[in-house]
Amino acid sequence: MLRPHPVVLRRLVDEYEALSAAVRASDPADVSARARDLAYTLCVSTGTRDVERALEAAHQWLATAPAPARESAPPTVTGQRVPTPEPA
Repeated sequence: MLRPHPVVLRRLVDEYEALSAAVRASDPADVSARARDLAYTLCVSTGTRDVERALEAAHQWLATAPAPARESAPPTVTGQRVPTPEPA
């Protein structure tokens, strides 16, 4: 089974959990469309049919996912002319 990228999965989980906490604090019956969309996406992403199981699977996957690589700036060349590719 394909798994979503850990960064994408982390964003989905974080947003869903934040919305769920806000809903619980106000009115549990007032589930926003965004929360339903996130629940659906989490279920599809984890191959589950229940958002609680989707969250469990996502947390397990994220716990074993490799640490995200840091983006580094492209190397710079100082004092030298950088050749530009010729158009094809």
